[in-house]
Amino acid sequence: MRSNIEINTDVVVVGAGHAGCEAALACARLGLDTTVFTVSVDSIALMPCNPNIGGSSKGHLVREIDALGGEMGKNIDATFLQSKMLNRSKGPAVHSLRAQADKSGYSSRMRRILEETEHLHVKQAEVAELLVEEGCITGIRTASGAYYHCKSVVLCTGTYLKARCIYGDISIYTGPNGLQAANHLTESLKALGIEIRRFKTGTPARMDGRTIDYSKMEEQFGDERVVPFSFTTDPESVQKEQVSCWLTYTNEKTHEVIRANLDRSPLYSGMIEGTGPRYCPSIEDKVVKFADKNRHQVFIEPEGLYTHEVYIGGMSSSLPEDVQLAMYHTVPGLENAEIVRNAYAIEYDCIDARQLLPTLEFKKIKGLFSGGQFNGSSGYEEAAAQGLAAGINAAMKVLGREGVIFGRSQSYIGVLIDDLVTKENREPYRMMTSRSEYRLLLRQDNADIRLTKLGHEIGLIDDERYEALLLKIRQIEEEQERIKTVTVGANPRTQEFLVKYGSTPLSNGSTLEELIRRPELDYDSTAEIDPERPELPAAVREQVNINIKYEGYITRQKKQVEHFRKLEEKRIPENLDYQEVHGLRREAQQKLEQYRPISVGQASRIAGVSPADISVLLIYMEHWGRTHRTNQV
Repeated sequence: MRSNIEINTDVVVVGAGHAGCEAALACARLGLDTTVFTVSVDSIALMPCNPNIGGSSKGHLVREIDALGGEMGKNIDATFLQSKMLNRSKGPAVHSLRAQADKSGYSSRMRRILEETEHLHVKQAEVAELLVEEGCITGIRTASGAYYHCKSVVLCTGTYLKARCIYGDISIYTGPNGLQAANHLTESLKALGIEIRRFKTGTPARMDGRTIDYSKMEEQFGDERVVPFSFTTDPESVQKEQVSCWLTYTNEKTHEVIRANLDRSPLYSGMIEGTGPRYCPSIEDKVVKFADKNRHQVFIEPEGLYTHEVYIGGMSSSLPEDVQLAMYHTVPGLENAEIVRNAYAIEYDCIDARQLLPTLEFKKIKGLFSGGQFNGSSGYEEAAAQGLAAGINAAMKVLGREGVIFGRSQSYIGVLIDDLVTKENREPYRMMTSRSEYRLLLRQDNADIRLTKLGHEIGLIDDERYEALLLKIRQIEEEQERIKTVTVGANPRTQEFLVKYGSTPLSNGSTLEELIRRPELDYDSTAEIDPERPELPAAVREQVNINIKYEGYITRQKKQVEHFRKLEEKRIPENLDYQEVHGLRREAQQKLEQYRPISVGQASRIAGVSPADISVLLIYMEHWGRTHRTNQV
């Protein structure tokens, strides 16, 4: 029976995890009436796995989300327990910020942000059906029978679709942390011709911190000087007392317990059907696949200020409860630890993202967008980045504006989305710095310079923030030009300075720019011999230093980007018939027909399409364009 509840809204967002929150906020902040559905309002921005934000390459994503007007960076700045900049000993391209979160605090603050955002309505209900007419989305139906009519829908279902939690021979059809699964929507998706696949992820046990012996572990401290994620956060506001994490290791006894019980692991018995993430394996996987290693790292991470619960990082598992207890008790410091929540694996329905356009809109259904783990990715940061992109484009659709495509040379968000929609991912996709060809340009420190202008054009960055960015850029450019003209002589003061830093004395004059390029010197240190230097913010000084030190590499990479952009700008006509492109190999024709890439650049990244095929395509497109123009005349 059809419900008599029928509501009109502009955008519906299905799911309120990290992707759904960013999608809903983007749409509402752009002035659209937005309704976000969640199976439980208590699970908004939930961290069902590791209680942290950022890390290698993921920190880049959070900075980019912030630069575009997203919320994740601000939220973690307000709720972190410990913060650390990773890879400091390496170059700036791989520096990545990582913060331990207060799990409940992070979720509570994000929920409050959603509730207080104008045009945004939070609704606890399960979405059961998508309403589509003539290939266009028209709304959704909830499991209780209510109808919401809208112009765009964003699917951010995370790990909830037909979710099944498994450990040992226990199999429960629930979402993460025992929350309600979403069991109805899959059939509606299948009926619309959307292909569904099954992926798996896992999480370790949570333990009572009072039962852990930390004296047997190595204490892990946060940075003395905390760097915020958000470009809008006052750095002084995040300087606070931090909570310690701890490091311990598995040993041969641990591995013996695991090996003796592999036959009871659902991962090896065939009970688990979904494909798991290669870069975040369970402890069973580690012991089997890395049999030569006699120990593995285990990180003990607090879950919040107001709980004794701690996360046992590095030991996710789906082994039976008794085996888990025996296994954990072999680890130094955990001999008497009590489990609060058992480790488990979770299977869920998701899609092959090759069904999506680079805007994250479904190719088959106009107005239907998708973001987050539902797209076959893993991680809170990857989810939030896709949610923001999908939300922006859902809003653009409703507003009648052109969709926003994030380029690979422009952002890690662009790399993430491009990899998802053009490559076959047989396992949950994880972002890594090595996936970016232009990582020297796509640093976390310059995310605002790269993306805030775009955020302003979209409408998510206000004029005040944009003007502050323009001032920062002017200060960087002016200071770089000044440094080039400042000459220091081979005088006693300069020589004393160089000796102090272990640098070769001068035989004649030198510019400050030349001195800063020396490995042992930097922009800040040369202030001693630069009395006319203006007072500049730390963020400006950082950019000046990096731009000077890596100028040659940056210039070379910018030239590569220019060549790349030419291919990206060559758009392929939507109605191009690849069967008519003589000279294309049969495999290339099939792959191009299957993917329907929007540009030559995207076509070049499809497996099975060779450089020779791209050359043939370019020649055909030139001929096609001339013929098309002639016919129009």
